[in-house]
Amino acid sequence: MKLENRGDLVKQSAIWGFILVELAFFSIAGEYMSVSDKAFMDFDNMLLLLKQSAPIGIIALGMTVIMINGNIDLSVGATYALSAIVLLDSMTWPFMQDLGDWSIPLAWLFALATGAILGAINGLIVWKTGVDAFIVTLGAMLGFRGLVFMYNGEQPTSHLNWSLVDFAEAQFLGLHTATWFLLGAALLLWFLMTKTVHGRNAYAIGNNREAAVNAGIRVGPHFLWNFILVGFLAALSAVVFYSESGSVNPNDGMLFELWAITAVVLGGTKLTGGYGSIISTLGGVIAIQLMRKGLGHIGADTETVNLVIGLILIAVLFIDHQVNRKGKEELKV
Repeated sequence: MKLENRGDLVKQSAIWGFILVELAFFSIAGEYMSVSDKAFMDFDNMLLLLKQSAPIGIIALGMTVIMINGNIDLSVGATYALSAIVLLDSMTWPFMQDLGDWSIPLAWLFALATGAILGAINGLIVWKTGVDAFIVTLGAMLGFRGLVFMYNGEQPTSHLNWSLVDFAEAQFLGLHTATWFLLGAALLLWFLMTKTVHGRNAYAIGNNREAAVNAGIRVGPHFLWNFILVGFLAALSAVVFYSESGSVNPNDGMLFELWAITAVVLGGTKLTGGYGSIISTLGGVIAIQLMRKGLGHIGADTETVNLVIGLILIAVLFIDHQVNRKGKEELKV
C-alpha cells in the first residue's frame, strides 16, 4: 500500500475511532450521571439514533459532493423547508385529493422536483456568472427562505396522510424507513464518487480547477449537476421526515446547512475541495448525533450541546489546517 493511501486510510478511520470513544465515554458517564433509566447503548436507542440522523445525514451526503468539488451550498435548509411545504400542501389540492393514496407518489415527485429546480438555479448562476458558490448560495438561502414565508405566510403547513405515516414509521430488518433512505443514499453516492467518471472529475476539479479545465473537463455543467444533486437530496430529506411528521413550520430547516457542513468536515472532507469520503461523512453524521444524544443522556442542555460540538468543529478545522500546511514549516502550537 502506498504511503499516501495509508494516510487516507488513517484519515477515513479517524471518525469511526472517535465514535467508539463517544460510545465508551457516554456509556461510562451514563452510569453515574444519566437522567434516564435506559443504558446509553441500548439497542433500541441506537436504532432510534440512526433514524434521527437521517434528515441531516441525507443533506450532508450531498454537501460532501459539493465540497469535494470545491464549492458549498448554504441554501439546503431553505430548500428542505420549501420542499416539505410543497409535499404537504400538494396533497390538499383538489385533483390530488381525488386520487386518494395515489397522490402520495405525485406529492413526492413535486417535492423532489422542487429541490432539484432550486439546486439547478444555484448551479446555473455559479456556472454562468462565475460568482463564488458561497455568495450565490448565501443569497439563495435568504431568497428561498423568503419563498417559504410567502407560501403560507408565517403559518405552519399541515396535512397528515395515515398511509404515508405508516410507510414512514415502518421497520424492515429492524431498521426504520428513514434509516434505509440514509443508507441507500450513502451507498449510491459512494458508488457515484468512487466508481464513475463523474466522481473522479469531482475530485479533479476540487483539487485543481484550472488543470481540470485544461484536461477537457466541462466544469460548468459538472457544477450544475452537483447542485441539482444536493437540492434533490435536501428535498429527499424533507420527504423522509415530513412523511411522518405531517406539519412544517416556516423556520424548519434553519441551521441545517451548518449541521451538514459540520458533519462533512468531521468526516475529513477538505473545505478547499479535492478530498473527502461519503462513508466518512456518514460517520460524521453519526458522531454528531451521538454527541447530541449522549450529552442529553447525562443531563446537558441544548446550549451546552451546541457549545461542545462547536468547539470540536473548531479543533478539527485547526488540526486539518495544520496537517495540510504546504511545505515543511513547523506546526504552530
